Amino acid sequence: MVVVTQPVDVVRRRDEPRHCGWCGRQLPGDPRAGRPRRYCAQSCRQRAYERRTAVQRGGLPEDAVVLSAAELADLQDRLFQLRCAAEDVVTAARDGASAAELIGLAEAIEISAKGLERLR
Repeated sequence: MVVVTQPVDVVRRRDEPRHCGWCGRQLPGDPRAGRPRRYCAQSCRQRAYERRTAVQRGGLPEDAVVLSAAELADLQDRLFQLRCAAEDVVTAARDGASAAELIGLAEAIEISAKGLERLR
């Protein structure tokens, strides 16, 4: 088990897409005023509550993120894919690749980075 703490001072802009705090699905835009949604469904809200109470019983800080070994391995794999995609862009640029090729490689990086936004 790996424990990672998140900074408390993370600021989100209103126009940024928001994701469910449990499953990572993108939340629908909410035009209402007030506190924005954190979860896509009641079941995700319940699972998050269960995880928080388990973390508190374990004596970990409230902002701790607990990852299983499988989740950590998956995250490391996705980070490796992102690094390889970035290296491909650097290599292509040094080899004189066309703008169209570089755009295609940059789009692959964008897709890989979007996948990293979701921890689950």
